[in-house]
Amino acid sequence: MDGKFYQLASFEYVADVQIMKGKLESEGIPVFLRDENTLNSDPLISNAIGGVKLLVYTQDKDRALEIYNEIRAYALDEKGNPITCPNCKASKSEVYYNRKEIFYKLFPFFEKRKYKCLNCGMITR
Repeated sequence: MDGKFYQLASFEYVADVQIMKGKLESEGIPVFLRDENTLNSDPLISNAIGGVKLLVYTQDKDRALEIYNEIRAYALDEKGNPITCPNCKASKSEVYYNRKEIFYKLFPFFEKRKYKCLNCGMITR
């Protein structure tokens, strides 16, 4: 193995990443978690460090993405309905944080939640 990694996803809670990790490993894909122990010791800093990162070898990227997209959870509104993209009308959005400004890097909890459509890439509030 070449030892290069691809970050497949990041999760706010350690328990959420364990489900995906188990599925990928059952399909024969080695999985590595970054920042898992940090969040186990202090879960309140999850947003500040970007959550638990799920990594796979780059050679397993395509297969891992295929499995991940089959079972992933998409963003829901306050009523539990899927967020619908105003551009393409797809119901495949995920929470998105820009964090380009230094203020939001230092204080990520002030940034307003946005959603990124996984179909067309449009970012909405």
